[in-house]
Amino acid sequence: MAIETILHDRSDSKCELCNATDHLDVYEVPPRSSGKADDAVLVCKTCLDQIGQPEKADSNHWRCLNDSMWSQVPAVQVVVWRMLKQLSAEEWSRNLLAMLYLDDETLAWAEAGLLRDSEDTVRHIDSNGAVLEAGDTVTLTKDLNVKGAGFTAKRGTAVRGISLVANNSEHIEGRVNGQQIVILTKFVKKSG
Repeated sequence: MAIETILHDRSDSKCELCNATDHLDVYEVPPRSSGKADDAVLVCKTCLDQIGQPEKADSNHWRCLNDSMWSQVPAVQVVVWRMLKQLSAEEWSRNLLAMLYLDDETLAWAEAGLLRDSEDTVRHIDSNGAVLEAGDTVTLTKDLNVKGAGFTAKRGTAVRGISLVANNSEHIEGRVNGQQIVILTKFVKKSG
């Protein structure tokens, strides 16, 4: 059975974080990316756009974690813990974090996703929230019209050996059709 079908069954076709029913997508919780439902969460576009990007997080939206923090699904618990950590400037978030219990293995998974966090480090995050590093291989998640080069980079194209744009977390560079291009991180997914 496909991972998306399993997640829809598990979540009753609702975002596992905020219960929204529109624009749902699979989010594989880093650093795990086994392609298994146990390592993924079904989330709405609003949640997906804000996961792992505290500068974009709407703290009022994330008050939904008050309910989802009680999920028995480890992948959901990991995402809830990480979001509460990112929003820890908010008193309500600190209170929920103090109540949240994760077993040792789940807590280690949650913390592993935050190891690279640093106030002064620019982080490049793919469309699923995975941290990108120089040299990674990514896959395009949509067709991209390459301006000035006269071609379209097709969805599913693998871009190997990417480089990160140092001062812009939303841009990476890679070679497509022999041409070095700038690609927005929101249109790529980290491979393997």
